[in-house]
Amino acid sequence: MRHNAFNAWILGSVALFIFVNFSPPRSWAAGETSEHKLIESNASNDEIKEEGKKLLSSSSSVLETAADAVLIREKEWRWKRYVKEAFNLPQWVDIGLEHRTRFEVYDHPWRTSQVLGRTDPQVQQRSRLRLGLNGNVFKFLFEGQDSRVYLTDPGDFVSTATKNEWDILQVFVTASIRNVMGLGLRTDLHVGRLTMDFGRRRLIARNDFRNTTNAFDGIHWQLAQGTTWRVRAFLVEPVLRDQVQLDEQSKRSVFWGVYGETNHLPWLRLNAYYFGLNDQRRATVNVQRTFSTFGLRFFKDPQPRHIDYEVESVVQTGKAGNIDHFAHFQHINLGYTFDVPGSPQLLFHYDYASGDRNANDSQNSTFDTLFGSRRFEYMPTGNFGPFFRTNISSPGWRVIVKPSKDWTLQVKQRFWYLATSRGAFGASGLRDATGGSGNNLGHDIELRAQWKMNENIEFDAGYDHWFKGSYFKRLPASAGLPPGGRKDTDYFYILTKFRM
Repeated sequence: MRHNAFNAWILGSVALFIFVNFSPPRSWAAGETSEHKLIESNASNDEIKEEGKKLLSSSSSVLETAADAVLIREKEWRWKRYVKEAFNLPQWVDIGLEHRTRFEVYDHPWRTSQVLGRTDPQVQQRSRLRLGLNGNVFKFLFEGQDSRVYLTDPGDFVSTATKNEWDILQVFVTASIRNVMGLGLRTDLHVGRLTMDFGRRRLIARNDFRNTTNAFDGIHWQLAQGTTWRVRAFLVEPVLRDQVQLDEQSKRSVFWGVYGETNHLPWLRLNAYYFGLNDQRRATVNVQRTFSTFGLRFFKDPQPRHIDYEVESVVQTGKAGNIDHFAHFQHINLGYTFDVPGSPQLLFHYDYASGDRNANDSQNSTFDTLFGSRRFEYMPTGNFGPFFRTNISSPGWRVIVKPSKDWTLQVKQRFWYLATSRGAFGASGLRDATGGSGNNLGHDIELRAQWKMNENIEFDAGYDHWFKGSYFKRLPASAGLPPGGRKDTDYFYILTKFRM
């Protein structure tokens, strides 16, 4: 039955991809230029614009474009370079500094590793240094990152998600040809250590809110026609973060994939992709992963007085250890932007990620979120972030308002359930194999305010109250819930970011 459903999913995806790609391209008919923007839905208006500017192709001078421009979002590399101007460096030199400090605190922890159950305040700092050399064809980029955590006590949550001192985030060379054989196609090749964003960043992301960042060693290639379509492929070894030692990679962990994007139809923008993972690093067989991930995403951009949407469907199949692995993830987003001052956008979300009913049978159904990001649609991560794209069923809504050019305000509520009550709850260490605790994890309300003074200075503050559900009250003592873990959790953060 599962294989039939998987085959139907594949056939449907292929049919939709063919339909979109062989329909008359709107950009040609309307005479749109290469400056036409790829815009993604389901974010703050400001983020939508920034992500929409992701460069499939740029008409600006190649010397003014960062070496990682086609790999990641524009907001990650474009800001005014005051250091470069201070030293009057030539145009082909890229140098930039970035520093972020964030204070965050939450009470009543729920992770089994926090046995004392104490309130966990932390100061997290992340500093980055970029050094680049930009030629007309070849470019070089080094980016270092230092991620530290302060105010921690024994029993607080500290991991490679929050701490990674003095390390190399990116170091690679890239070659670009902007008009392949006179066909109007652009191609880029990157070789070395790099960071990447794909699609809505649910499965591969250069982390933003989190204090540490995913990186990969290997090769990335792109072929694009303006902003009408592009195909990306990569073959890499995921970088294994270490809190204090230099990060390494393993030849026993290989990650590869192909990702296609097309903007032929403005009401049906389409992404289709395949990712393969062969992770044999650990000697424990049951944590080894060998599976394929197939995904399809289609969406319509938000516009005033119009309905927008986004649907993403993902299927995984292969082996988890020695047993079969079959899992899936579904995302639906429906929004409307009002044509009034502040352009308020109302969004409704639903996410479903399969979980595993029985850890001792011959089938694993736990969806693996790979290297994705969660902050933009779930909740703050950092030392918080209890919810992952695994064993989850979550409807919710969000309102985003921009009272002025520099300010963005958000309020969000999501309801959280386990997809299967017998499965594990995220990375908390909690699991009731009997299912007797039910699946009600509660709901949370989040308030967020962002002030972006300019490209170089940002402030961000947020508060989240998690009303814990009956699951936590029903857990047996043997589950390992910390003292006070049944009580609601309050989380607060405030951060500043400076770039030079």
